[in-house]
Amino acid sequence: MRRPYTRMLVPALSRDWPKFLSRRDNLRIAQRFSVGCNAREDQVPKGRLIGLRKAPFSAVPSGLGCGGTPFPRLKPWAIVTYPFGINALFSLFISGLLAFVAGCGKKHETTAATGESLPPASVRVQKIEMVKQPALEEVVGTVQPKLQAVIEAKVSGRITRLPVNVGQSVKQGDVLVELATQEVQARLDQANAAFRQAELDFNRVSNLHKQTAATQAELDTAQARYTVAKGAVAEAEAMSGYAKIVAPFDGVVARKPADEGDLAMPGKPLLELEGRAGLRLVADVPGLLASHVRQDAKLTVRVDTQADPLTGTVAEISPTADPASRTVRMKLDLPETAGLRSGQFGRLAVPVGEAAFLFVPPQALIRRGQLEILFVAADGKAQMRLVRTGKETAQGIEILAGLAAGEAVVVEGAGNLRDGQPLQTR
Repeated sequence: MRRPYTRMLVPALSRDWPKFLSRRDNLRIAQRFSVGCNAREDQVPKGRLIGLRKAPFSAVPSGLGCGGTPFPRLKPWAIVTYPFGINALFSLFISGLLAFVAGCGKKHETTAATGESLPPASVRVQKIEMVKQPALEEVVGTVQPKLQAVIEAKVSGRITRLPVNVGQSVKQGDVLVELATQEVQARLDQANAAFRQAELDFNRVSNLHKQTAATQAELDTAQARYTVAKGAVAEAEAMSGYAKIVAPFDGVVARKPADEGDLAMPGKPLLELEGRAGLRLVADVPGLLASHVRQDAKLTVRVDTQADPLTGTVAEISPTADPASRTVRMKLDLPETAGLRSGQFGRLAVPVGEAAFLFVPPQALIRRGQLEILFVAADGKAQMRLVRTGKETAQGIEILAGLAAGEAVVVEGAGNLRDGQPLQTR
């Protein structure tokens, strides 16, 4: 059965137009173009050249290269017939290639409206200049009381009375804890009995010694027993005094890990007492930053619960550094502030030198998603700038990139502006 053939119109490449190459050369050029210039010989379909048309194939740019071989300057059409099966395989490739090349030659027309077609916008601009101020590095710290004590028992005993609660104010000398110390009381009774006996023996031997009825050695022995018994009584009385624990200073009960009925023993915390002398920030400052801080220096402290920053005074600087963290511990006295509590998280601003910064008013910055945008007035038009911001301070928002010193930034009316829109400054 005779195989069907189909005609295909492909560009034939000739380096010597209008003087044609041989029909065989033009056929091989057209066949190779149908599958690509870099195709192997066994990949090129076999067909028959019907004819050549003199109309140039001008859609392909002149001199465009394919691999290491540049296309010729003139491109005529070639009509080639392929067997139906082969032609169906490559016809889609050729038609797609021709459509892509033809599309590359068209110029795209801008349909979006330009900024010049928009009406002028009335805005207020501000010239942004560099501001020199100290460069700061933040170090985290913890708010702690100046006076703090952990109340523990010096003797073992059951807690019989715990008359204070968390948050209660106490004064120096107030009873905080009472213990049941029967063993201590029994020792005190024994010491008193031994003391009375030693006192009687000493008095009797002393009278006999005056009558030369007792020797000096017997008097010395009786006196020694008397002295030892007197010391035992003092010791027992002191141990008995430990049954009552009193406040060492004026303060507030901060924590109460024990309760009535618990067994108190040395080393076990019963209460935590915080003094009323004030609060301080304790921070571990890196050694390189600590060299910039001096005693009695005034530094800025930010606490999350306080809207305004606080001014702390450096009270203590450790003379040694921690060998593990390479930090120096500092303590700063904080002013009396409502709502400030111990245990809160704070940030200490340590000055490390002086630097220049750019600040813009907060209303000048536009946030669209993750983009941060400013509009700059240049030649009477709005120029959109993508910027990168830093910290927000009382002077404004710090601009790290995207803005130069001396430029006029739109600070009012920037929300509805478009790039290139004319401006009317007021």
